[in-house]
Amino acid sequence: MSRSLHLPALALLLAAALAGCQEATSQTTTPPRPVQVTEVAFAPEHGARDFVGVVRPRYEADLAFRVGGKVIARTVNVGDVVKAGAVLARLDPQDLRLELERAEAELAAARSNLAQTRSDEARYETLAARGYASTAELERKKAARAEGEGRLQKATRALDLARNQLQYADLVAEADGVVTAAPIEPGQVVSAGQAIVRVARLDEKEALVALPETWLADAQRAEATVKLWSDPDRVFRARLRELSPQAEAATRTYAARFTIADADEAVALGMTATVTLTRPGAARLAALPLSAILNQGTGPSVFVVDPATGALELRPVEVESFTHDAALVKAGLESGERVVTLGVHKLQAGLQVRAIAAR
Repeated sequence: MSRSLHLPALALLLAAALAGCQEATSQTTTPPRPVQVTEVAFAPEHGARDFVGVVRPRYEADLAFRVGGKVIARTVNVGDVVKAGAVLARLDPQDLRLELERAEAELAAARSNLAQTRSDEARYETLAARGYASTAELERKKAARAEGEGRLQKATRALDLARNQLQYADLVAEADGVVTAAPIEPGQVVSAGQAIVRVARLDEKEALVALPETWLADAQRAEATVKLWSDPDRVFRARLRELSPQAEAATRTYAARFTIADADEAVALGMTATVTLTRPGAARLAALPLSAILNQGTGPSVFVVDPATGALELRPVEVESFTHDAALVKAGLESGERVVTLGVHKLQAGLQVRAIAAR
């Protein structure tokens, strides 16, 4: 009877001992640390990137009078389409007409003077041949005749210049285009060369964008297309015409001009344009979050989770480029491997982890 009473007490003692062992074991064993991972997936990179810019004319010039004077008329306004030969503005021609009349009078006087000196020279040649005039007098008459010829030539050139200046009183468009600026109003007195009207030609349009230095090498050979923000479904072919050799001080980017092929009236100056550049022969890349990259001074690395043991491996990788939210890895990983994407600076190689897929 006493033996049967001791059996339950012994069972209770054994159960308590087993529970204590399990509790001690749970206190000494560290559970795997949960980490967020993403699966590596390599895909062909199109090598394309968009750059936003504006539509600009290739040729845009400030037109000015070649003579000074008072502006009496401006026949165009900003936005007007003009044809080659159209009069854009006029100067008061009164002073220029007076200059022309003065040049005509000078020419008439020069002709009369030359006729007189030639007559004197001929007469003294006859007198000198008969011995009635000295050689010195004859030489003076010849010099006077040569001076008269020079005076006539000078008066002729002055008359041509005065006629040209009278024509310069009309500011004429040299090519078809559109007026983009007109800073001068009628009544103002302007000097020669002062900008009167700015005209942009419409025969060739370009997209002006800013390129980072990482695209300078590929800009020459990349395929370029242009889309308008107002009509994104339409794509224009483009080619690089000009690339600035120096970066802008503020943005550290390089101005590039892409000629838009077959640009029609729908491509208006000042429109927002997106230039898409596609690198030829793009490689296969894997996009990883920037938070997955760890750099301890020896280059970029990532933590890879061993699928068999759950241990972490710190592996160096080769990054092709960085975007605003991703690192494009081209070597060091295989498709299907799982990479830690958060808290990598708090991890170490060999740590046991429990992978949680990123959502």
